[in-house]
Amino acid sequence: MKIVSLVPSITEALFDLGLTENEIVGRTKFCIHPQDKIKNIVVIGGTKNINIDKIKALQPDLILANKEENVKEQVEALMTNFKVNVTNVETIEDNYYLLKNLGKLFGKEERAQLFNLKIYEILHQTKLNTKIKTAYLIWKNPYMTIGSDTFIHRILSEIGFDNIFKDKTRYPIITTEDLAKADVIMLSSEPFPFKEKHIEELRAFYPEKKIMIVDGEAFSWYGTHIAKCENYFKELLAEIHAMQI
Repeated sequence: MKIVSLVPSITEALFDLGLTENEIVGRTKFCIHPQDKIKNIVVIGGTKNINIDKIKALQPDLILANKEENVKEQVEALMTNFKVNVTNVETIEDNYYLLKNLGKLFGKEERAQLFNLKIYEILHQTKLNTKIKTAYLIWKNPYMTIGSDTFIHRILSEIGFDNIFKDKTRYPIITTEDLAKADVIMLSSEPFPFKEKHIEELRAFYPEKKIMIVDGEAFSWYGTHIAKCENYFKELLAEIHAMQI
């Protein structure tokens, strides 16, 4: 079976489940894991600007897309010629079924279940003792955060962070003043590449708050990626615990 993946985290998951470069024939430029295996796979554009002609040339048996990450019109255009599986992952349960379904689709059920068990273990054993009021920023100019109907929010909540924008949906635009209630301000490494200078900019407004860069992949990459984040989450929570003492 020849597969084209339009979703970075699903590309990673396919390799983790045991598929190879012989089966995964196309990927986006944002499909960067696993580094040693994706380098020889044909790049068919970005997640939002797919090169349909390149995909047609590959003649895939299956295309894997995502409701949020890909453009509806482009996915529908592919559906006229190819079998397209469109995923939608907003909750931990959605992620469980994503892996379960991928496992069933490719005959990798046992491996998929091992990843699901590992993710369950990490999210249930790695928690803060008390909820910490948190703002998680994904963009700058304007600042954008995450609402309660996002996968990022679910991961934050699972490990003990209280999203101060949980009454919002999707990715609302906010102001610096809206961050006042947060004890911790997280600046994600993606999609906007926040750096130390951005911490300093916010520290000018909130010198007493904990402001930190966090690994965006650990919070937003669904599929198998969370199973690899145990140490990262433990170190992050240890840093927050130290702040509380």
